[in-house]
Amino acid sequence: MNRKIKKIAIVGPESTGKSTITAQLATHYQTLWVPEYARYYCAALTEPCNLQDEINMFHGQVALEASILAIAQKDLIFCDTTFLTVKIWSDEVFGETPQVVLDALPEYRYDFYLLMDIDLPWQEDPLRDFPHQREHFMEVWHKELKALNANYVVVGGAEDRLSNAISAVEDLLLIK
Repeated sequence: MNRKIKKIAIVGPESTGKSTITAQLATHYQTLWVPEYARYYCAALTEPCNLQDEINMFHGQVALEASILAIAQKDLIFCDTTFLTVKIWSDEVFGETPQVVLDALPEYRYDFYLLMDIDLPWQEDPLRDFPHQREHFMEVWHKELKALNANYVVVGGAEDRLSNAISAVEDLLLIK
């Protein structure tokens, strides 16, 4: 396949509407989206997550994205987070990131990132851990995206979040 598929990553701290917006954007643009592999992986864990689990989630997210890219019919897909989340969580929880993740970061590029703002109320979920550190993680996301020299915009708004996200995508599609 020689065509270039634009990849838009929806990222951000916990409980910011990433999965919801990703699915809504894919529906709006009538295209595919890549779910967050870690959510399914962590739901199946019977013991606390360890560094090997983070490596497994990295490989799973990469494989899931490759699968969706292989069957994509449109020139645009949306990714419900990326394995950059593995780096952020590994650094926070274990104090280090697996080398395989660090090595892969520059290789997996996204055309655009929508960084979801922390302006939505926290939603309890057994897979969420840091309700009182949302500002901290928002700063971490900014830092990590800047370190990748990523093209990104913050998307906020409780009532108009989807329309704000669509506007950001439309701006990207007109530019590129």
